[in-house]
Amino acid sequence: MTFAQFAPLLPEILLACAAMALLLFGAFRRQDATRLISWLAIAALVAAWLVLVNRPVAPGAVLAGMFITDAFATFMKSLVLLGSALAILLSLDFIRREGMERFEFPVLILLATVGMMMMVSANDLIALYLGIELQSLALYVIAAFKRDSSRATEAGLKYFVLGALSSGMLLYGASLIYGFAGSTNFTALAEGFAKNQVPVSVGLIVGIVFLAAGLAFKVSAVPFHMWTPDVYEGAPTPVTAFFAAAPKIAAMALFTRALISPFGELVAEWRQIIVFIAIASMLLGAFAAIWQKNLKRLMAYSSIGHVGYALVGLAAGTGEGVRGVVIYMAIYLAMTLGAFACILAMRRGEEMVEGIDDLAGLARNQPGVAFALAVFMFSLAGIPPLAGFFGKFYVFVAAVNAGLYTLAVIGVLASVVGAYYYLRIVKIMYFDAPGEKFATPLGRELAVVMAGTTLFTLLFFVWPAPLVQAAAAAARALLP
Repeated sequence: MTFAQFAPLLPEILLACAAMALLLFGAFRRQDATRLISWLAIAALVAAWLVLVNRPVAPGAVLAGMFITDAFATFMKSLVLLGSALAILLSLDFIRREGMERFEFPVLILLATVGMMMMVSANDLIALYLGIELQSLALYVIAAFKRDSSRATEAGLKYFVLGALSSGMLLYGASLIYGFAGSTNFTALAEGFAKNQVPVSVGLIVGIVFLAAGLAFKVSAVPFHMWTPDVYEGAPTPVTAFFAAAPKIAAMALFTRALISPFGELVAEWRQIIVFIAIASMLLGAFAAIWQKNLKRLMAYSSIGHVGYALVGLAAGTGEGVRGVVIYMAIYLAMTLGAFACILAMRRGEEMVEGIDDLAGLARNQPGVAFALAVFMFSLAGIPPLAGFFGKFYVFVAAVNAGLYTLAVIGVLASVVGAYYYLRIVKIMYFDAPGEKFATPLGRELAVVMAGTTLFTLLFFVWPAPLVQAAAAAARALLP
């Protein structure tokens, strides 16, 4: 094999080598190197992104057609790398305060990121599964990384058991697709359906259903969402922020490619599956979060609802719908990481504040954090002119143009219901009687992430063209 065949994999190779080098470095330096290794891991992620966007590689598939490079992969990998880097940045002070400052943490995030990048570029059902497992094995450990916490241990165990179940469903679906279609390669499957060389049988549809079920677990869509609230609440807060950002973007990118690329000709068959999952996710996310008292658990149900909104774009099955998904996930990344930066900044003494009712008085003690959190809550609710409104606008317009009027109307109504619990948080921060004072110091890393994501969310409407154009180019790579 020549270097040209490995050139498209340079970002992944770079990250894998960096993870192994940092693992050895940490083993020799022991625990006092955690902060240095974290910064080196961020540098490795930045270097991988520079290689990704500057490599002179023509779009196409390598490794016997199993790994594909195109504009869609480049854009979604950029979001994954950004999400992973910001998650490490958010964790720096937390892991030191909570006594979980071990050098394996950033290394595991790097290894999980390699798996996510493999997922985004998967052009074969086998490559898809390998990418998912490489990501998942690292995430299982990260979820339970705080070893002396029973909640974190429970979160890791639940994630592992249910993750194994979803992998089994996904593999069963892949085996059915191979048995009835005769190939696991996305390009070969697409050509077979386009030329009517592969019959559309009941067994094939059942295989697609099981494949979609396995992928729905990875994006925590209903009815495969059961792990999300418990894992989000039990895992350490930086881990929750990481789970809510980079892995979700990689899984949504994989979901989109796995349905659009090989089964684009069968959109009428799989659309009804996605419509059901999207409606169920939007409604559960809207109603179940109303009664939550823990902020991280509320964010878990919020993420389930937002996955439903993103799936509205996928249900359209058009280039416009894929563009909506890409834009939505980019905006979702900023809103979610910003919200978790605010959660990490809220402390009373040495205790983290996670109860929603405990936010009373935040606007008086930490007006900057309260303002940022209010911006993210309004944006998550879809209030114009914040970025979250535009994310929903693009996916709903794609659904309407595809004739999915009922789906779009249900999405709008779910947004109205969901606005209640977002606005309730703002009301508690600004209007309820203040309780015990919050700790005032704010770490530089948290302040940088919070400020950057707040500005993006506030000012997106001023110049949305770069993101919209990049998302359109990414969508054209899947649906020319």
